[in-house]
Amino acid sequence: MFAGKAPIRIKSARDLEALRRSCRLAAETLLLAGDHLHVGMTTLEIDELVHKFIIDHGAYPSPLNYHGFPKSVCTSINEVVCHGIPSRRRLRDGDIINIDVTCKLDGFHGDTSATFYVGTPSAEARRLVEVTRRCLEIGIEQVRPGARIGEIGRAIEAYAVAQGCSVVRDFVGHGIGRDFHEGPQVPHFGDAGRGPRMEPGMTFTIEPMINLGGWELEILQDGWTAVTKDRRLSAQFEHTVAVTETGCEVLTTRSRPLRNSETFDQPAAHPAGGPVSG
Repeated sequence: MFAGKAPIRIKSARDLEALRRSCRLAAETLLLAGDHLHVGMTTLEIDELVHKFIIDHGAYPSPLNYHGFPKSVCTSINEVVCHGIPSRRRLRDGDIINIDVTCKLDGFHGDTSATFYVGTPSAEARRLVEVTRRCLEIGIEQVRPGARIGEIGRAIEAYAVAQGCSVVRDFVGHGIGRDFHEGPQVPHFGDAGRGPRMEPGMTFTIEPMINLGGWELEILQDGWTAVTKDRRLSAQFEHTVAVTETGCEVLTTRSRPLRNSETFDQPAAHPAGGPVSG
């Protein structure tokens, strides 16, 4: 959200090893949160679970007090695009929720998110989540040395639009490392020829936010919560990646699949699989 004109920092081999550790912890935290989701749970309970797990592992939840954000994780339900603040709001059957985890370990931030189903998803919710998951995969497929950052967004947008969805333009991916938000900005839309060229050691997030309706959004009175202007559903998936000599390394790869990401046999909860940066 705050990358702006921040510099692009190329990571050394030592930096990348530290970043891998923080990203592994972020990935494990997301797995934990997904495992505990159930109808009737509050998003405040998700926040407490995430906070304790990160602290217990010697790290710090990056969102907490970042530019005044009041909680340790972002929980964005249904029409909330991003930056939902955990509260006493209880999860209902049929909700979709994005859980966005970032932690700082040994001086480096790891950032990942996924959208989960709560209970039984509607057909349109399931379609949106699957399209969004595929958008992230397509974005990652564009990462290679010498390619322009813009190739990521162009590929994502082309797929999303072909599926009848829209791509949020007000929030984009961002560089990450010792700072939560570094350069470059990574739009999920636009022209393939734009943006800096990728080079080995560059690290950033890809985090497409995809809407069933229009891409326009508005910010609620709390100053954080972004919602779709038409109040239709929004979904998001995110990985932190590194550009390598030959392509891409996904730093937030999980140790196992997100619970029930493609099947729905657990009724409590089912994980699915200038702009500013998210």
